[in-house]
Amino acid sequence: MPISIKLGIAGRLFTAALACLTLAATVPTGRLGSTGYLFIQSTSPEVPLYVYTPIPESGLEPRNIHLSFGDNETSVVVTWSTRNDTQSQVQLMSVQPPNATEKLYNGSSTIFVDSGTKKATQYVHRVTLPDLGWGGLFKYRCGSQATGWSDWFEFRTPKRGFSPRLAMFGDMGMVNAQSLPRLMQDASAGMYDAILHVGDFAYDMQEQDGATGDQFMQMIQPIAARLPYMTCVGNHEFMYNFSHYKNRFTMPKGFGGDGESMFYSFDLGPAHIIGISTEFYFFVEYGVDQLKSQYDWLQADLERASKNRAARPWIIIMGHRPMYCSNDDGDDCTFGALFMREGFLARWYPLEPLLQKYGVDLALWAHEHTYERMWPVTRLEVRNGSWAEPYSEPRGTVHVVTGSAGCRERHDTFGSPMYYSAFRSTDYGYTRMQIFNSTHLSLEQVSDDQQGRIIDRITIVQHNHGPFP
Repeated sequence: MPISIKLGIAGRLFTAALACLTLAATVPTGRLGSTGYLFIQSTSPEVPLYVYTPIPESGLEPRNIHLSFGDNETSVVVTWSTRNDTQSQVQLMSVQPPNATEKLYNGSSTIFVDSGTKKATQYVHRVTLPDLGWGGLFKYRCGSQATGWSDWFEFRTPKRGFSPRLAMFGDMGMVNAQSLPRLMQDASAGMYDAILHVGDFAYDMQEQDGATGDQFMQMIQPIAARLPYMTCVGNHEFMYNFSHYKNRFTMPKGFGGDGESMFYSFDLGPAHIIGISTEFYFFVEYGVDQLKSQYDWLQADLERASKNRAARPWIIIMGHRPMYCSNDDGDDCTFGALFMREGFLARWYPLEPLLQKYGVDLALWAHEHTYERMWPVTRLEVRNGSWAEPYSEPRGTVHVVTGSAGCRERHDTFGSPMYYSAFRSTDYGYTRMQIFNSTHLSLEQVSDDQQGRIIDRITIVQHNHGPFP
């Protein structure tokens, strides 16, 4: 059905996006109220209306507020932006256990100048809330005592020994973000401990001199200000050497990484999760040194993680472009996938040998605007645990492509099925993961087209984490 949208005063912020809204598709409908709030309604009757907060106009008020994990599971980093230079402060109050005393944390800001014609400037603020303890419920607001505060938001720190629950997706844009209302419904119900956004944001963040990026970050704020929103970079962030991605997000630095959120890792429950830039293999005009730096860091990080498998047995990697897929849109699943497996020009810095050597259990990708689950595979060879129970004691990495959250480019299509492909769907949706313990991990695919029905579900069972033969 065509999109129905009404504009109020704040509609000027969405002028460029509206040019794309002539697409005839089953997508959320939206309207902009006179106060600048965006109201968006899913086409599914059981998913209610959601209200996205407006972009503050004063230049002093915090906007684009989002969380990420700090250097451990009970540390949180709050990131936001303002148009004008202000102090970087967070007020924090413990709700559970109750403590009426507000604690003030100070951070710092960096100036970010968009490289478009207007040279639009903003200040990106970061405040770390360290070592908050297990199983806490907190409320916070950000800004400063001098210039004012944001609204209050709540977040939880995980309980000791928890089984992490995550939502995962890639390729979500300002236009046709079909999965977002249902994701918000899930998050409001407390279904997740964190979000993994596997590249491609807003479509594109640098457009309208960065205003599209601002609008997108404000659109996801109802989720991202309450749950750690962990990311990796995609091809749609390539402009100006990925400057919008590097400046807007704050990923952990505890295990090294580049300090710009392009490659990093963090521990979560029984898992070690790694985020990498697949784009280093394709945008070499920005230099090949970063490709080598990432590869050397990744090898060292996997070596460290492999020695820590008694505590964190699952090793999970996420990057934007897939190593395995069966779509027929150009050369993504042939030439592009070859680069990902065998390295730049099929020669330098190959990734798949590292996945095999260190026994990476799960690889999460996006880029293709579809969902696809592979059989366990290594070096183009299917390595099922057994034909009866392929995901029980698999002898290869399980690859999943989850790029169907919804964007202006709509769906991709599939080519002929490949022997390593186990399940695929073109429905809009997203993936849920729960890491139960050291041996069991579940994945399920939510179809937004089918009113939230689970269209795919597997459990990976692995008692012997380690190198694949």
